[in-house]
Amino acid sequence: MSLLSAVSPSWGHLNLRDSAEDREALAKHFDESRIREVECLFADITGYPRGKLQSARHFAQGMEMRIAQAIPMQSVTGEYSHDPVFPESDPDIRLVPDMSTLRPSPWASVPRYLAIHDGVELTGGYCDFVPRSVLRHVLEQYAALGLKPVVAPEIEFYVVQASNDPAHGLLPPVGRGLRPEVGHSAFSLNQINELAPFWDEFGAALDTLGIQRDTWVHEVGQGQFEINLMHGDPLQMADHAFLFKVAAKELALRHGLNAVFMAKPLANDAGSSMHLHQSVVDKQGNNIFSQADGSPSEAFYHFIGGLQTYTPDLMLVYAPTVNSYRRYVAGSQAPINLDWGHENRTSSLRVPDSSPAARRVENRLAGADANPYLAMAASLAAGLAGMREKIRPRAPENDDSYVQPRELPRTLAIAMDLMGSSSHVRRLLGDRFVHAFLCVKQMEHEHFMREVTTWERRYLLPQV
Repeated sequence: MSLLSAVSPSWGHLNLRDSAEDREALAKHFDESRIREVECLFADITGYPRGKLQSARHFAQGMEMRIAQAIPMQSVTGEYSHDPVFPESDPDIRLVPDMSTLRPSPWASVPRYLAIHDGVELTGGYCDFVPRSVLRHVLEQYAALGLKPVVAPEIEFYVVQASNDPAHGLLPPVGRGLRPEVGHSAFSLNQINELAPFWDEFGAALDTLGIQRDTWVHEVGQGQFEINLMHGDPLQMADHAFLFKVAAKELALRHGLNAVFMAKPLANDAGSSMHLHQSVVDKQGNNIFSQADGSPSEAFYHFIGGLQTYTPDLMLVYAPTVNSYRRYVAGSQAPINLDWGHENRTSSLRVPDSSPAARRVENRLAGADANPYLAMAASLAAGLAGMREKIRPRAPENDDSYVQPRELPRTLAIAMDLMGSSSHVRRLLGDRFVHAFLCVKQMEHEHFMREVTTWERRYLLPQV
């Protein structure tokens, strides 16, 4: 595996190959720009940034860097599973940079670069426990068939007042008018402008990171926004979604704010999703979801059939926390079943009206709290299985899907049981990863069950 294997757009004149000359050029660039460190990042199972700071000189020299194999599977509580899938010896893996992701760090307090890294076993091959590896394995299956998926994520999140007290609810931010937002202001440009200093810096950060976006809007929740990223290669889009979330959180703190990607942060407001628009092209760049005459292809229907068939077993990926399941509420434009339909936002799988070249399936299941690498891997793997197995979808639902029976699990525990009893998910995402993923989620759920909630104290204390 080449350490310096691609051109980074932020470099322009540097064509990086694994050579002494290129290493010298990189070291010179760092020295002239007074870059002291490189943030060597990867997304853990939750999508949280882990890694190490490495000196810029050592990074340019290609000095090997390692990390414990279990780190990518650290739980949200900071705990580690002791299941035998994680060896007691806790061996190392190598962190290998994807040089196409090398960029200036827009949130660093001193000049610094960042690069997303792959986890590579010391014996060779991508580490099964690293979410980026899971997506890579799915994309390799498409490539073996001469196909390439195209994905565009739409990410919703809340911007709220910064708070250090988890016992209190989140409050909408105070903008330039010195008043917090009090009503639902969907598509209000004024409410975006209220937080202009934050959005200006955030937009500049996205430019620095090379993250192209289409539109951003104020969504229906108080302080809720949605930004649509441009379509592209799934691995790059997952990288962009990962860095997008990191940048939003880091830069919000500079402005006394919190960027919140929980699926349901406010009890009486809308949940936040990460919709995934997906299509598949062949080697010539033709969208295989459309036939030559412009009509939908069998592959298009089979892709939807695969999503409908395998989604129940994959829900733990789309909804990975106890909070995730609060989002699936009828009438909220969040799905409750596995319907698909044309221009139907009440269904879980929406087919937007488009030209044949842009025919795509919008998967509306994933919450904003989902790991983008894993959500894309799950959706693309299910669609590929549908095409391979020629699974026909149900008839489309083009009316109100909320009047149809609920099919999605209501709790994290049910989703864990579905995944744990499924042989299909292990085939789609890899046996070792699924086993490890379940271990972590079970541990997090047990930790949650040890908490006593405000609801229990409010209603049970006086009446039972």
